[in-house]
Amino acid sequence: MPLDSRQVLEETFGPVVVIHPFDTEDEVVALANGTPYGLDAQLFTENVHRARRVSAKLNVGTVWVNCFFIRDLRAPFGGAGSSGIGREGGNFSREFFTEPKAVTMQVDPA
Repeated sequence: MPLDSRQVLEETFGPVVVIHPFDTEDEVVALANGTPYGLDAQLFTENVHRARRVSAKLNVGTVWVNCFFIRDLRAPFGGAGSSGIGREGGNFSREFFTEPKAVTMQVDPA
């Protein structure tokens, strides 16, 4: 599938997978980060050092390593880039579902 196809560049929800061959970690990270979206990523590897290294470089809200959608509701959840703003989950929900407001008032001392 061409790298400029909709299936590669857009955030498709559904049972869809796009697979591309790659030679280096830097190449696959560039492919994964080459879209404005970044809800989540899945990484399959037997090398824990590679999992940590690649996960740190991915511009996404969640990285699942060797699994999918295992989620602790206390952990932050949300996307990066055009996949949304903010995080929900645990202590992050308060900020996600509220909007702070500043009120400045001058009170006459009389």
